[in-house]
Amino acid sequence: MTQKERYALTLNYFSATNPIVGTELEYNDPFGLIVSVILSAQCTDKRVNLITPALLERYPDAESMAKADQSDIFSYIKSCSYPNNKAKHLCGMSKMLVDEFKGQIPSDPVLLQKLPGVGRKTANVIASVIFRKPVMAVDTHVFRVSARIGLTRNARTPKDAEEQLTRNIPVEMMHNAHHWLILHGRYVCKARNPMCSECGLSGFCKYFKDQTTRNKNINR
Repeated sequence: MTQKERYALTLNYFSATNPIVGTELEYNDPFGLIVSVILSAQCTDKRVNLITPALLERYPDAESMAKADQSDIFSYIKSCSYPNNKAKHLCGMSKMLVDEFKGQIPSDPVLLQKLPGVGRKTANVIASVIFRKPVMAVDTHVFRVSARIGLTRNARTPKDAEEQLTRNIPVEMMHNAHHWLILHGRYVCKARNPMCSECGLSGFCKYFKDQTTRNKNINR
């Protein structure tokens, strides 16, 4: 099977089974999303969605959050992972938005990465979800799933995986593909116990083929 065929089968499957897809983070505007994405680092979307309503009611925009003390922000987000660092990032991010971007979220991933707490993955999430930029955010789910299916080959870093996926996924499908891979990794192709028997991709999945071959060899 060629890589082109593998990508086509994967994208066709996701398009047919989950045509309407989006982030599981709950937000009302671009500022709300960037706050949620910063909080979501090594934290579940479910936990973030419990935290953000009160936080964003108190600080609904960059201008109000820029005036907040780090300790005040901490009090709202203390139940998430690394709350001290994230409170610091939210303070710095808000102040930079006000000082350098007139309180508006930039659409360029390069500019987004200037903001405290915003790395390459976070910048790509914002650019994709809010501005529909054809960029691929690679988190642990996307990295794992794309390697298992065989969409990426010998990708050692998230950037390696991002470059391979971006080269092979049509621009018009990039936004959805990001969510498809995340959700597949979250609910089907899990890290420890992938649900291969329930997966519609197993017919051409490299991981499933390798596991099947390995089990046959063990049972001989």
